[in-house]
Amino acid sequence: MLAILGTYDKPGFIRGDRKEMISTFRNLFEPIKIGKVEIKNRIAMAPMGLAGVFKENGSPGRRVIDYLLERARGGIGLIITGNFKVENKINVMIPGHSFISHAVLAPFSELAEAVHAFGSKIFVQLSGGMGRVGSSMGSQISYSERPPAPSPIPSYWDPKVICRELKTEEVEYIVESFGKAAEICAAAGMDGVEIHGVHEGMLIDQFAIALFNKRTDKYGGDLRGRLRFATEIVKEIKKKVKKDFPVGLRFSIKSYIKDWNQGGLPDEEFEEKGRDTEEGLEAAKILEEAGYDVLDADAGSFEAWYWAQPPLYQKHGLYLPLTGKLRKVVKIPVIVSGRMEIPELAEKALEEGLADMVALGRGVLADPYWVKKIEEGRAKYIRPCLGCHDGCGGRIMLGRPVSCAVNPAAGRERDYKLEPTQKQKKVIIVGGGVAGLEAARVASLRGHQVTLFEKSTSLGGHLIEASVPDFKKDLERLLAWYKVELEDLSTNLKVRLGVECTEELVRMENPDITILATGSKPILPDFPGIYKDKVATAPDVLLGRKEAGQKVVVVGGGLIGCETALWLVKQGKKVTIVETLGELMVGGLPVPHPNRMMLLDLLKLNRIDTITYHSLFEVTDQSVLVISKESQRKELESDTVVLTLGLESDHTLYKALLGKISNLYLIGDSREPRNIMGSIWDAYEVARVI
Repeated sequence: MLAILGTYDKPGFIRGDRKEMISTFRNLFEPIKIGKVEIKNRIAMAPMGLAGVFKENGSPGRRVIDYLLERARGGIGLIITGNFKVENKINVMIPGHSFISHAVLAPFSELAEAVHAFGSKIFVQLSGGMGRVGSSMGSQISYSERPPAPSPIPSYWDPKVICRELKTEEVEYIVESFGKAAEICAAAGMDGVEIHGVHEGMLIDQFAIALFNKRTDKYGGDLRGRLRFATEIVKEIKKKVKKDFPVGLRFSIKSYIKDWNQGGLPDEEFEEKGRDTEEGLEAAKILEEAGYDVLDADAGSFEAWYWAQPPLYQKHGLYLPLTGKLRKVVKIPVIVSGRMEIPELAEKALEEGLADMVALGRGVLADPYWVKKIEEGRAKYIRPCLGCHDGCGGRIMLGRPVSCAVNPAAGRERDYKLEPTQKQKKVIIVGGGVAGLEAARVASLRGHQVTLFEKSTSLGGHLIEASVPDFKKDLERLLAWYKVELEDLSTNLKVRLGVECTEELVRMENPDITILATGSKPILPDFPGIYKDKVATAPDVLLGRKEAGQKVVVVGGGLIGCETALWLVKQGKKVTIVETLGELMVGGLPVPHPNRMMLLDLLKLNRIDTITYHSLFEVTDQSVLVISKESQRKELESDTVVLTLGLESDHTLYKALLGKISNLYLIGDSREPRNIMGSIWDAYEVARVI
């Protein structure tokens, strides 16, 4: 019988050469000092929102402490918490969101003690509010009147709403509140604080950016005046607590603002309306001079949220060209985040002097034991982040607790901890897509005897075609991770490829548990011309079963359709998207805001035509006929039609077995069309309790 399993421990671990691995990643494992606080390695946990899991008074409860402590157990050198508001008068807290008051003293003390036991250090991130970017849905801030801001500027979420200009004394009150909040953090034994400050277009950043700040008092004017809010905060904290108590700053080097509510893409030529790199470097020198001990650097704003919250369409290490410049103009340490979870990339960034520390955010949501696995020569066992935002930021925007698409235990570590089965059962799993792979992994890990049937000759299901575009290679990494995991669990697991599991085969196997992950297939509507050679599905063209011509019409403007269109246009095709609804990517499962925003901007930049409020009517040899809601027809010249009209579940085997065997489960796309998160969560939910 297995010992009790955590989210890391499992049977059959074969550790690599630890000395060789640490030598390969020697820069990552060098100690570093922030002020006088020594960090055991160069790896930090980036601050991330934890909406929905705090107590009513804003203090951290068991779930928050478990979540942060799990990352300390995983070997992270510096934990930076998600942001905690410092006052509740101007920016009123929604119950259940984080807030610094004396109520945090006891839980913070216990958290600090536990984190220190694992040799890690912990900084609390302090926030002055969101200003013009505060929203009612999933936001930390609620406004009963117009949102407060540096000047009377449009609200981000509703530009018709003009923000209320903060009074000078209100800004001074917020500054004082930072000092009081830092005192509480220091009294609780925290090692430092980080100001959620000149970053992402939040309130303090709005003061720093001339586009948003039109003030004539001491908090406006030239760059030093606009930075006064941020510089007074660090000086106030240094007055309130001992001078060697580190104060860091979350700092966006460049805003990437093309215009109001418009961001600038990578390599796109545009006039920066926010903070450009030159001003960012000058600001950094002023902030260092004011007393900040470390800059936690990134880029972006709400206008360009796909920089501040980078989705899969952004490159790994997207901030490195900026932090390399920043590090040359300041003497204090520079932390870099931004899709840095590939170990070789993180090591290279330190080796080449592009940063002093690497911060992992979603990377340690996906795998809290990222550090330990490298230390032990097990880097290939690191579960990859997909950059999807479905389990983290996307859930927060929906008002749901944060977690992770590929790690369902994130944010609920104690409740979702895997326990060994008390009685080994015979489990068969039908389908080798992501749901089947996760069910096989978890059931085998818990000690069940598992057989996985896959009718094709390859594992992966829809992951295979989905990982073809160059901007989706993290899905390929996920599939490779599953194969490594399943190979390691081969004592309890058999994989039978090229075997179609039928009702008769299930009966012959006589399992205790049957999990069906039979997946889904593209919807093929009945319309004239559907059987013409020029008609293909997204998997057809992605897998090369059909070659797309030069003039392609993609029918269906959901996520799959838009991503397929982007992939095709990158090959030099002329692409048009036809969508029944009035906007792209608004039907079906929600697409997280930064991902949708960037994909829409990429479609526009690549001149992909979009026709909304139209449906497919007929495919002819030379063209496609589409029809509007008013029955107006439009002819589009095309040599290829790619159908991306959604997926339909395969219920064939389920219907054949329902009522005939016990302990039958239907998961993933075979239950209903899901995204990767839905499929993995279905599988984990079932396999962890059977």
